[in-house]
Amino acid sequence: MPITVNGLDELRAAAGRDLGHSSWLDIDQKRVNLFADATDDHQWIHVDPERAADGPFGGPIAHGYLTLSLVIPLFSELLVMEGISVSINYGLNKVRFISPVPVGSRIRMAATLAEVTDVRGGVQCVVDATVEIEGQDKPAVVGQAVFRYLA
Repeated sequence: MPITVNGLDELRAAAGRDLGHSSWLDIDQKRVNLFADATDDHQWIHVDPERAADGPFGGPIAHGYLTLSLVIPLFSELLVMEGISVSINYGLNKVRFISPVPVGSRIRMAATLAEVTDVRGGVQCVVDATVEIEGQDKPAVVGQAVFRYLA
């Protein structure tokens, strides 16, 4: 269940709050192939299951940037903003791809609203995010997502 904040003052008050975990999301070959088509990254470790079976990961893996891009929909399950005019993906800090995400696995995100600071016309939020792989000890991605919310 997402946390809902209404307006910038409630968002400021939520600084430091643990946002919990998103639901699990399936990473299937179709999603990986669509991402490869969208980005022109057709490396065999992602899109050739037969060849990838003999490769370093024992099967195809999701692109690191595919996993990173899923931070947006996973985050939307954790925090709902009401009473603002616009939400902007402002950037990323300290991102690391820790473990490959095998095709056929499931991921979810854990997040904390690490910082909320005032900027012209609104606030900037830094979210500590960890993308977990079901059944694995090491996460897929760790980093900070930076968002701006304008009144």
